Amino acid sequence: MNPISANAQAAAAILAQRRLQGLQGPCLPDGMRPVSLDEAMAIQRAVMPLMGDAVGGWKCGTPGPDKLVVAPIYASTIHRQADSAPCPVWASEGAVRVEPELAFVLGQDLPVRDQPYEPHEVDAALAATHLALELIDSRYNDPAVLSFADKLADGLVNQGLYIGPSVDGDEAALTRVMPIGVRVDAGGEQVRAGQHPDPLPTLPLYWLVEYLREQGVGLQAGQVVITGSYAGTFPMPVGPELAVRYGELGELRVRFQARVRT
Repeated sequence: MNPISANAQAAAAILAQRRLQGLQGPCLPDGMRPVSLDEAMAIQRAVMPLMGDAVGGWKCGTPGPDKLVVAPIYASTIHRQADSAPCPVWASEGAVRVEPELAFVLGQDLPVRDQPYEPHEVDAALAATHLALELIDSRYNDPAVLSFADKLADGLVNQGLYIGPSVDGDEAALTRVMPIGVRVDAGGEQVRAGQHPDPLPTLPLYWLVEYLREQGVGLQAGQVVITGSYAGTFPMPVGPELAVRYGELGELRVRFQARVRT
């Protein structure tokens, strides 16, 4: 990796402070604002040591022209249904935006090595597959003026991850289409058509392992990878008991609790 410039370090300091305090602000100042994917990734990397937190996982998606979908998920922002506690979130107007996803949990390290990893090696390293909600929040207050590089530098609007129950990994890996049903306080279910953006939800995982390997970054046992939303992004209320059904795979339950922005 190339050395991180002073401008990237300064940009990272702004974004890290906003992330830690739950704040939003304008675009980065001229001279700090990324104008390429490489510059955006340099800022994203520079944020990581400023967080005082381990990388507990990654979000990723299949790349495209002028598009790179990869960002760390910090360990302290990963919450689990098994903890039986409210999930703390940065909320706005009584709601938090979420994305229903599958979370792939590594049971073995995938260290940096010279030769590429084959998909079957990545599959063998997985310990479990869980239902999950990516938790969404931006460090910018005017998303309409943002470039993709702006969003990439900021970690692609991730504020954390909520992990629900484990499901059959083989079945989940083959599930591209499934309805996503949401219930609030045991009320009626609202159903959204659900479709993963890739032919298989594991394809971005294979890409991520190779991308990180080429960057000199390995993955560790216990880290979690999410690979794309089945139903875009939508708001869920803070406070009531919520249930999210993932087709025939299973159901996730959660209650969100708003954090205090400082």
